[in-house]
Amino acid sequence: MLVMLLALSACGQSSTLNLNSTQPQQAVTVNAGFQKQISPIPTIPPYRCGAWTSNNAPNPGDTIMIYARLTHNVQGVQGMTATVIVHFQSGDATLAQTSSDQGGYVSFQLSLQDRQPVKVPATIDVTFSGVPGGSLECSTFFTPM
Repeated sequence: MLVMLLALSACGQSSTLNLNSTQPQQAVTVNAGFQKQISPIPTIPPYRCGAWTSNNAPNPGDTIMIYARLTHNVQGVQGMTATVIVHFQSGDATLAQTSSDQGGYVSFQLSLQDRQPVKVPATIDVTFSGVPGGSLECSTFFTPM
């Protein structure tokens, strides 16, 4: 800061700062009905699913597990058919179907067999069939390292 002041004074120009020239700020008024205009909180769907892998950064030749769970109002749903499609860079692989257990869980074993390049993510879609309204899909991913 001192160097800047010295540089300005060396140029021979003077500058005056008038601190009393501030203008009043415009007031902001909030309409009393503002909160009534807020969108309602969305409802939580009764059926939900989630998917994950046993290792999201496996070696390219590893075997990993794919897990998913289907719930209805937080309780596991038994007996729903689940299908897994793994989206590798070179194409898709569909794993054998299975049904959810008493807790709503399914698991699938996936041998990577060097099908996905290192540091390139692969996505996985798990689809539960037989859910009221059709089917429900959840996704996860892994990235070979």
